[in-house]
Amino acid sequence: MNDRPLKLPPKDPKKAEMPIFIGLGANLPSPKHGPPKRTLMAALDSLPAHGVRVTARSRWYESDPVPKSDQPRFVNGVVRVATTLSPAALLAVLHKIEAEFGRVRGEPNAPRILDLDIIAYGDRVARGSEVPLLPHPRMQVRGFVLLPLREIAPRWQHPLLRQTLDQLIDALPPDQIARPLG
Repeated sequence: MNDRPLKLPPKDPKKAEMPIFIGLGANLPSPKHGPPKRTLMAALDSLPAHGVRVTARSRWYESDPVPKSDQPRFVNGVVRVATTLSPAALLAVLHKIEAEFGRVRGEPNAPRILDLDIIAYGDRVARGSEVPLLPHPRMQVRGFVLLPLREIAPRWQHPLLRQTLDQLIDALPPDQIARPLG
């Protein structure tokens, strides 16, 4: 599987889609799909079978693990999707795909074959005991989320903090470096 451009279906100008963003990451090879970037592409290819249509994709980025450790660097990206699934059902689908790709949930911040997170689901805000938490509770301090998100949604604004992506990126901690991959 190569890093081919994403072919998007024609848009219906009469239909406004709620922007739903998913963050993807991997820093371990998959036994079935190989290096992290190939695994991420295969994960994207699996989404339509689960009722999730990718409508935009950022470039791939490389970032150090958070918190800093001797793990391999991560490959990350963000996609905008369209789906009729509720946030909870979408999260269940993402966890199912992770498991199908061999991810075993263990300790937090461990290396992983595949990580799929809902970054934002329209302008919904869910906190406390709601699952999933929306927008993602740490997205605003993660360069590997904000930089690719800005590529596909430059005018997006955090629904809870009421800050633009440029404002959030300007406030990133200095260790949050993400570099586009060639």
